[in-house]
Amino acid sequence: MEEKTELSEKIEALLAEGDAAIADARSYLISRGELVDLSQWVTIKEYCDRFGIRNVETVLNWIKRGIIPKENVLLVAEFNNTKLIKAIPYGVRTTKVS
Repeated sequence: MEEKTELSEKIEALLAEGDAAIADARSYLISRGELVDLSQWVTIKEYCDRFGIRNVETVLNWIKRGIIPKENVLLVAEFNNTKLIKAIPYGVRTTKVS
């Protein structure tokens, strides 16, 4: 029973840290005059986890190739050049060869 309580406390602490990070990011963006709905923007790692992409390099390659449009990529220099991308499904478009 004690293990469950300890695990619950750890989870609560992690959630609190996440909430604080989101609040900091929101404050920063508002101070720059940008209003961004952070529920729609995620880190590349979170994007991979959310959409089942095996590695971060795949998404970085999509950004370089333009599969993820520039307007859907946000670079936050003040947060160690963290890239956020809009959390919508992207993928390689296949072309039919006749």
